[in-house]
Amino acid sequence: MRLALDEAALAVRGGDVPVGAVVLAADGTTVLGAGHNEREAGGDPTAHAEVLALRRAAARTGRWRLTGCTLVVTLEPCTMCAGALVQSRVDRVVYGARDDKAGAAGSLWDVVRDRRLNHRPEVIEGVLATDCARLLTEFFRSR
Repeated sequence: MRLALDEAALAVRGGDVPVGAVVLAADGTTVLGAGHNEREAGGDPTAHAEVLALRRAAARTGRWRLTGCTLVVTLEPCTMCAGALVQSRVDRVVYGARDDKAGAAGSLWDVVRDRRLNHRPEVIEGVLATDCARLLTEFFRSR
């Protein structure tokens, strides 16, 4: 999660909400892809940290199925990112702060564990939640 927090700090430079994500290989230590929000910086509504980290991990591995991998993200994924996580076949999602307004991994919705879908990653929430939430609170307070 500390690597994801480092990524989140990079988002602020581009004027983006500080969310960071990393995709870890099955060994739990090798980083296959990392990303931070780049919507403002790139003018791309899909440039969420999770999507960018998944794209980079897929490019590095040469395959879209990220079976065995873990995505670690500072904020609970939204519906778009939750869908991307299911489609990428990651084994688990670890997130820090809950997003009661737009979260789709257990708070507002639970897309990643929807029994109607063919893949349901494990969800671990609340890892360094205070640190993750603080970064977001400071960002929005400064605006």
